[in-house]
Amino acid sequence: MSEFYDLGKEYESDVFNNAVMKERLPGDVYASLTGSIKTMGTLDPGIADIVANAMKEWAMEKGATHYTDWFQPMTGNTAEKHESFVDFEGDREFVLKFSGKELIKGEPDASSFPTGGVRETYEARGYTAWDPTSPAFVKGHVLYIPTAFCSYGGEALDKKTPLLRSMQAIDKQGKRILKLLGSPADTGIVTNCGAEQEYFLIDESMYDARPDLVYAGRTLFGSAPPKGQDLDDHYFGIIKPRVAAFMQDLDETLWSLGIASKTRHNEVAPAQHEIASIFETANRATDHNQLIMETLKSVAPKHGLVCLTNEKPFAGVNGSGKHCNWSIATSEGENLLDPGKTPVSNARFLLFLSAVIKAVDLHQDLLRLSVATAANDHRLGKAEAPPAIISIFLGEELTDILASIKSGELISPTERVSMSIGVDVLPQFPKDTTDRNRTSPFAFTGNKFEFRMVGSSLSVSGPLFILNTIVADVLSGFAGRLEKAADINAEIAAIVKETIVAHERIIFNGNNYAEAWVAEAEKRGLLNLKTTTDALPYFIKPENIELMARHEVLTPDEVESRTELLLEGYVKILRIEALTMLELSHRDIVPAVIAYETDVAKSANAKKRVSENLPATLETGLLENLGALGASLSDALAALEKAVAGEPAGETLEIAKYYGTVVISAMAKLRETVDALEGIVDRHYWPLPSYGEILYSVK
Repeated sequence: MSEFYDLGKEYESDVFNNAVMKERLPGDVYASLTGSIKTMGTLDPGIADIVANAMKEWAMEKGATHYTDWFQPMTGNTAEKHESFVDFEGDREFVLKFSGKELIKGEPDASSFPTGGVRETYEARGYTAWDPTSPAFVKGHVLYIPTAFCSYGGEALDKKTPLLRSMQAIDKQGKRILKLLGSPADTGIVTNCGAEQEYFLIDESMYDARPDLVYAGRTLFGSAPPKGQDLDDHYFGIIKPRVAAFMQDLDETLWSLGIASKTRHNEVAPAQHEIASIFETANRATDHNQLIMETLKSVAPKHGLVCLTNEKPFAGVNGSGKHCNWSIATSEGENLLDPGKTPVSNARFLLFLSAVIKAVDLHQDLLRLSVATAANDHRLGKAEAPPAIISIFLGEELTDILASIKSGELISPTERVSMSIGVDVLPQFPKDTTDRNRTSPFAFTGNKFEFRMVGSSLSVSGPLFILNTIVADVLSGFAGRLEKAADINAEIAAIVKETIVAHERIIFNGNNYAEAWVAEAEKRGLLNLKTTTDALPYFIKPENIELMARHEVLTPDEVESRTELLLEGYVKILRIEALTMLELSHRDIVPAVIAYETDVAKSANAKKRVSENLPATLETGLLENLGALGASLSDALAALEKAVAGEPAGETLEIAKYYGTVVISAMAKLRETVDALEGIVDRHYWPLPSYGEILYSVK
């Protein structure tokens, strides 16, 4: 970390951004490339060699010796294969070369990445395709080129392709609406995202001493410490110097990559923190969030730390989410979800708001399954994250406006009042017209929606492409009605009113954590898909397959393959966790318990040898507890071993359901016993660092 940092100079210093392109590309090439980027239109292949050469020269000036097609396979991580600029021409004449062909297309092995049955092992060929809408960048000595990834047959095998397709779909339908409302014919729609990333930081030595963290990314055993987050003293608290140094190093790295990290602070749980970046297009936000997660993990070891992005690394304290702030704007930058000063008379806003409300209500299943993972199942529905029930928070002002439209009795706009705290020297400031609701899974926050269910380790591409697609579908229906309408304003009014009447059940402004809401949601007919195995089968419902195909976001085969992949991932994660628990128990915990029990017995026998009148009450009571828990431990181990060995053959969904019930239940019983043993076994015998030691390891 530098002593003096010139943010104005260093921001995007490692990015092949618009300014670099304008400087290094011929005017006509620059105009052609930026025009394709702005409109997401067809790229002229004739400019590829010129762009590639300029990109290579720029990257080499920054120390790059290699390039890589950087893509996002269905592993949830990113992938890269480095190729050097070294080449030969003619009679073995050494040259440094990077061609337009190499820029546009790469050929990684497609069968070695998860495909969900789209590709067999012997069908190895796959392609990466340059995504010019997300800029290339240099990291280390490598030029990174963001790309999409597909199979030899053209099936999407990555996270980026469906997102780009969904952005194209919502742009197509949104243009129809905007044209009818008087916008120029070429005015399109873009969706934007600003992700808030939560994470934990622990000392590297603690991580190395916990095989469950190494293998599973979360602790599978661990009794609660005397102090967790009970006092709420960590949230927004003073950032410890070691963590602050890490955060500064992190920000400087991200800024050079053009990632506008804006906010950093301590989160609720001990050792938990958050970083948030500024809004940008959904595609770039997805790429940048992947880079944020990678950079978190690569910078942490420089400070003797390890970063955990698992949704629930520690039981008993808050897990980590990734609040996905999503909005819709015109290609000219006008926010279509901004109510303005008089939302009651803002027809365009009300129309697009209605589209979102209808889309979320009709497609609760798709939104829920977009965040469904084994890790997120541990987080959702607790007093830290939204429940599994999808609902929308609008706030009092918008709810009142919609109610008045429904009744036909239009209300006057709510005026903003000044907020006075009662101390003269403190400034007055305008009070927002509505509160925020941190318990809502999908909350309107002034000019955007905050999707709070997304897990901290997830790519935001899944939730984003689902949101884009379901809203595009509703906009398509709205556009069809408006195109046939004799009076567009009257038709907009009718659409908004009909939407409110038909879909008001999805709007809830109360406490989503309350048990009463669960009962109320059931009365309203809202889905409550509590687990991943409850949610994922909805993806392959015929109407959802048809929806994705209708907007050319996913083919039927791609939907089925993704469902299979997500179910496979669920099974694999739980299998790894169960096997890790068994290994830890047999190789570390059982020997520790036996050693301690043996020494306690020796102490009791030693007292008896000294004198029959010297009682060994303490030892005897402890031995009884150890014996009872030891028996429970033996039974729990046998039950988990039987559960894992009993994995059924057949469909992946049935295997997933088996793991989600039988195996998880056996894991929970084993954990309960081991955690009880941790509470009575001498810490010098216990083989694992405690929660207290881990959570407070960073001084």
